[in-house]
Amino acid sequence: MEERIKYLFRQYLENICSGQELEEFLAYIQLSKNDEVLRDLIKKVYDSLKETSSSLTYVDESGKLILPEPVSIDPALPEKKPGTKKLAVSLAVITCLCVVAAGIWLAKKSLPEKKEINTANLLTKKTTERSEFKYLLLPDSTQVWLNAVSSLEFPDHFAGNKREVFLSGEAYFDVKHADEIPFIIHTGEISTTVMGTAFNIKAYPGRKNVIVAVSRGKVKVSRGNELLATLTKGQQVKVSNKDSVIAKKNIKINLVAAWQQGNMDYDDESFEDIIADLERMYNVNIRITNNTLRNLKVSTSFRREEGIEQALKILCTLIDTNFEQTAGIYTIQ
Repeated sequence: MEERIKYLFRQYLENICSGQELEEFLAYIQLSKNDEVLRDLIKKVYDSLKETSSSLTYVDESGKLILPEPVSIDPALPEKKPGTKKLAVSLAVITCLCVVAAGIWLAKKSLPEKKEINTANLLTKKTTERSEFKYLLLPDSTQVWLNAVSSLEFPDHFAGNKREVFLSGEAYFDVKHADEIPFIIHTGEISTTVMGTAFNIKAYPGRKNVIVAVSRGKVKVSRGNELLATLTKGQQVKVSNKDSVIAKKNIKINLVAAWQQGNMDYDDESFEDIIADLERMYNVNIRITNNTLRNLKVSTSFRREEGIEQALKILCTLIDTNFEQTAGIYTIQ
């Protein structure tokens, strides 16, 4: 989480974050008001960024980053100890951000009260297109990062003794803990149940398996009433969509949702599934003319900003083949 906050903070300070990144960043600030650990983490990130940038910033009432005029120091004032000014600036920025975020949150929260209709059975559906990523804050304050070509359906509010959502594609969840009220993600026949934890689910239509990986807490993966696996921090499971075959292993925490940081990491994944990821990530069309390549298992990694052609070069080198582009379509021979 620290790396993600640092990335969002840097985007914010440089005034280049997207609307989705801004919403995600402000959500972190809002949550920090009642979470001392998160608040300290944001302060830590801010202070570390200040070491590499001397610009002081604040946020106006519209949420826009403002570069203020230089601050004058009264020479009559006693000299402050090293670090005091930095801490004061950090606290001021976080306080200002909290005020802005609170205003936005309160404004949004007040809207549903204008219509008194029964929405208990209605689901809101959020989707992403190719090369699109979206941040969602659910009614119970659960945070969701939706990967490209994915959809999540959830109610306007959670009622009863469980919280249920429906996922197609890939998403990273940071579930708000609620005693005795489990959070359940349905992905076809596979369901993932948690109380309060952080984990990633990859369940694109057409894939041969569903992948669940945990970065914090505990997760139960089931098919119907059959418990397939129980995962804890740093564990991942691949569950077949067609039979009961599962593969469980330990992984590094930073690989649980590497796509959030622009890293594309694959460990023993089929060539066909990796190509499908590239199509979604870069909004391109890729053909595999040699069907014997489709089920080859590949382990590799690359950065998203390297681009589609560099990614294809890496993959084709690994399996000793090549590709060409014609009329906007990449063909792997």
